[in-house]
Amino acid sequence: MNRDLKELRSYPMEELNKIKQELKESGKKIYDFGTGDPKEPTYERIRRALIESVPEVSQYPSVYGLKELRVSVANWVKKRFGISLDPDKNIIPSSGSKEAIFHFPLVFIDSEEEKKRVIFGTPAYPVYERGTLFANGTPTPVKLKEEDGFLLRLDRVDKSILEETKIVWINYPHNPTGAFAPKSYFEEVYGICKEYGIILCSDECYSEIYFDKKPPSALEVGIEGVVVFNSLSKRSGMTGYRSGFVAGDEKLISEYKKYRASFGVASPDFIQKAAAFAWSDETHVEERRKIFSKKRNIFLDFLDKIGLEYLYPEATFYIWIKTPDWIKPKEYVKALIKGGIIVSPGENFCSGVEIKNGECSSNYFRIALVPTVEECKEAVKVWEEIHSNLLNR
Repeated sequence: MNRDLKELRSYPMEELNKIKQELKESGKKIYDFGTGDPKEPTYERIRRALIESVPEVSQYPSVYGLKELRVSVANWVKKRFGISLDPDKNIIPSSGSKEAIFHFPLVFIDSEEEKKRVIFGTPAYPVYERGTLFANGTPTPVKLKEEDGFLLRLDRVDKSILEETKIVWINYPHNPTGAFAPKSYFEEVYGICKEYGIILCSDECYSEIYFDKKPPSALEVGIEGVVVFNSLSKRSGMTGYRSGFVAGDEKLISEYKKYRASFGVASPDFIQKAAAFAWSDETHVEERRKIFSKKRNIFLDFLDKIGLEYLYPEATFYIWIKTPDWIKPKEYVKALIKGGIIVSPGENFCSGVEIKNGECSSNYFRIALVPTVEECKEAVKVWEEIHSNLLNR
């Protein structure tokens, strides 16, 4: 077995699933803020579009995707970001964003070249590193710092490292911290990538879950050498549908499209029909943002009340919370989980490189605002009791 893969720990969300199952079997009521999979129902008209598109005879779909879907995505990008994309040359449908992010390095990393590094920030979504390892690339995590607003500072990376880099992953709005990046940040990173001949990959699957201002896209600062990944999972509550898109540089999209047929990742046509409708409708997205805003306000009021520090979330449905200084981070998180409040420890978002080098530690943890509004109200009462018991023991 590939040695680098063998040394990887289990996928973090699978570890949380085991803990949740044990709590359920013990009869404990669970409030699951661990995995980013909201409970709000998928918009009825999206479900109806899917049902009405299920054919009598089901045949293999194409990785190129239905023209109808690619046109719908192009129209959405134009309306949302003001960028004109050719549906035939700049866009590929994907089965959500995870598989596309994972597979991208398999096409563009040549393990025999010196230029095989892949840079990504940490804490991070684990797939940037795992896709790199499966492609025999060199994962190169860059520590994201609180004082930098958890932005990946590519300008501070050594020039010799940049010269060996093939891909840079950025992810704003950010998972797990909820950090927001202004357009000027995208311009800076794009300039450095162009200078060193690096492919800029921008994971933008949280671009539509925002509260105070609209997040920008990397496509707004350039298309040459840029590839963005987006998804209907968060925007439209379609996590189980597995539908998203990859868009950007015509040459890169053409190369990627050529090899994706080998991966077996084409979405069924009936899902693509539902996706085409979802990208064309903003009403349901606005309603979802209102619901996430209510949940966010419940928790911001609560965290302020008990005195926990956090990164103010301008976007995403995550809150990155710092454990109090009077208790060890792992002890606090363990007490919450034992009490039925499932959260994701900061260590779950460390890279394998950090773990291997003994550099994986975090005094933060993440909550995903996925339970219902009523469950959130119940959960803060349970959390407050756990917190009080720890404080007064």
